Amino acid sequence: MMKRILLLLMITGLLSCKGADNTNAVEVSGRSIMVNNTPFSIKGICYHPVAKGAEQRSFENLNQDLDLMLEAGINTIRVYAPIDNLEVLDAIEEAGIKLIVGFGYNQGGHFDILSGTFIDYVNSYKNHPVILMWELGNEYNYHPDWFDGDLKNWYQAMNDAAKLVHENDPNHPVTTAHGELPDELALKSSPNIDVWGMNVYRWDDPTDIFEAWKERSDKPMYLSEAGGDSYMTIAKAGYEAGVNEKGQADANANILESVFNNQEICSGVTMFSFTDGWWKAGNLDSQDPGGWAPNSSGVPYDGTPNEEYWGIVDIDRNKKETFDIIKSYYKQLNE
Repeated sequence: MMKRILLLLMITGLLSCKGADNTNAVEVSGRSIMVNNTPFSIKGICYHPVAKGAEQRSFENLNQDLDLMLEAGINTIRVYAPIDNLEVLDAIEEAGIKLIVGFGYNQGGHFDILSGTFIDYVNSYKNHPVILMWELGNEYNYHPDWFDGDLKNWYQAMNDAAKLVHENDPNHPVTTAHGELPDELALKSSPNIDVWGMNVYRWDDPTDIFEAWKERSDKPMYLSEAGGDSYMTIAKAGYEAGVNEKGQADANANILESVFNNQEICSGVTMFSFTDGWWKAGNLDSQDPGGWAPNSSGVPYDGTPNEEYWGIVDIDRNKKETFDIIKSYYKQLNE
């Protein structure tokens, strides 16, 4: 009887500590992100799935989405808000995909930086093997108005938050998704950021940013957003107006070529984005052109961010032309 009780206690302990002893070591070495002492190349995708007619994120299609991601060779998902669902985290980990978890500044006290509750999430999930990095903010440098008109306030909050993460979780780097190349103020104000993510829309060629970063910093960087949408507001550069998957596919091919030709500087990319988002610009029940994004004139090839057309699959999970482009680059790197 005693043996059975001890066995049950052991099994219960193992189940309750799922992931506690299975954390893959993630660290920074020079310009590289290292997973288990091996340089890790981010072949990623931004993921914020919202169903037709809805405004909130839902993981109802997670299994189908993971199958498509694996087919495309994706090894990293970047999410804009924490996933407080162990089943979802386990499913992503079991697929062999890593996760970059984003925290917002002011999310009403729900795992946000302003309230300090983000660290509760870090402490709850820091031992889960799915975690690659913790991300603080998304393009907040475009919004000084959120910080009393002074970006120093944001950089101070970000740097303090990164320090708190380091004190609680020494096993995962802290990153941020900065809008474009960080300037001197950003870098000097934020020494606790380990890896700089950059949302970069420089038409279809981000090459210049890698050399600029090499001169500016010796830390790792990656493109936290890049890509094109599949709608041309006007005819331009040989691409017809209207829905245009060819333009998106061509732009993404050129962007990926640049990223992976510069791996000595760039640790990879999380392309924007996995699925179209019908919630962004107009009727929730239809796909509408339009939308707005800061500093977006570099969106290929019309200079206009049609926010609801950015997926590599549509909202029904039909593959667009760019899906095979993503697949060809990501899979090639596995060979």
